[in-house]
This record gives sequence, C-alpha cells and structure tokens, in this order.
Amino acid sequence: MMRPIVEFCAGNAHFGTDKALKPLEERPDCEVIEYGCLTNCGQCYLAPFAFVNDEIVEAATAEELYLAILRKVKEIEQL
Repeated sequence: MMRPIVEFCAGNAHFGTDKALKPLEERPDCEVIEYGCLTNCGQCYLAPFAFVNDEIVEAATAEELYLAILRKVKEIEQL
C-alpha cells in the first residue's frame, strides 16, 4: 500500500503550519510535500490546511491540523 501524500502550501505558513509539517516529515507512514502554492488561495488565508491524498483537511490551529492529518492518515490506512 502506498503511503498517503500530505501536501502543504507555503503561502499558508503564516498560520504556523510548520508545526504540523515538521513532525509529519519524521513519520514513516506518510509522504510530505510542500509547494509554493496549491492554487487554493481563498482557503489559504482562512485557516491552516493541507491536502491528504487530494482531500482537504483543515483546522482552527496548526496543532489541530496536525491531529486532523493523523486521523486522516489512519483512516486511509484502514481502507
């Protein structure tokens, strides 16, 4: 089974998304990629978000985003 791909937008970093990105990079159960832009500009200014296997995951804070991504990764692994 392929590892889930977690994509971050550098333009969304002002929300502190590196608090989610950095620990995810250390995990063997997902592939983390950071792009300069994910062409989701409206979302980028509203809240921390990432794509997990092309599905948007968002949360109120970067810490909550990290936990939401972990839940999504586990959900994908169970499929």
